[in-house]
Amino acid sequence: MEPFTTHAGRAASLRHSHVDTDQIIPSEYLKRVSRAGFGDGLFAAWRTDPDFVLNRPESQGATVLVAGPDFGIGSSRQHAVWALADYGFRAVISARFGDIFYNNALQEGLLPVRLPAEAVVSLHDAIEADPSVRITVDLVEREVRAESAAGEPLLTVPFEIDDYARWRLMEGLDDISLTLRHADDITRYERERPAWLPVAG
Repeated sequence: MEPFTTHAGRAASLRHSHVDTDQIIPSEYLKRVSRAGFGDGLFAAWRTDPDFVLNRPESQGATVLVAGPDFGIGSSRQHAVWALADYGFRAVISARFGDIFYNNALQEGLLPVRLPAEAVVSLHDAIEADPSVRITVDLVEREVRAESAAGEPLLTVPFEIDDYARWRLMEGLDDISLTLRHADDITRYERERPAWLPVAG
């Protein structure tokens, strides 16, 4: 997966709270066998409303989603993370996340950022007042910064993240990549193991 160190971009403000994974990606989209192409199903039911935030011209090209509390609750649906990433989001900011969604996002390279509720509301207010506001999610410094299109600082908020998860994101390592770091050891083990044992395949 693509390493994540610092990302800056425009944001979309989704004030909805208690957004579950079925709202993020409805179940009818789960029959696909590829991880690509889920972006067209992101918030599919809500996107039938022309005034939904992702349908508005000012939200086009947004790469940071600022969401209400309890985002990603509900069933364990890795497709929800895939849909957000496929749509173009690199980070999601909320006061609270569903635990399974949060962990899935970390493993897939989509950075979930927990901020205090009042800071998230301030971000909502800033983005809705001026959609050109630029949001920087800095994993190196562990902080979120908001600034106007003219570069005027609006808000800086630190966030916490597990050191191991942070390292994996910054190195761009998913579970397969971590395993492949030991490819030589695995090959040596398979070569030296007794011939009478079953072989992989």
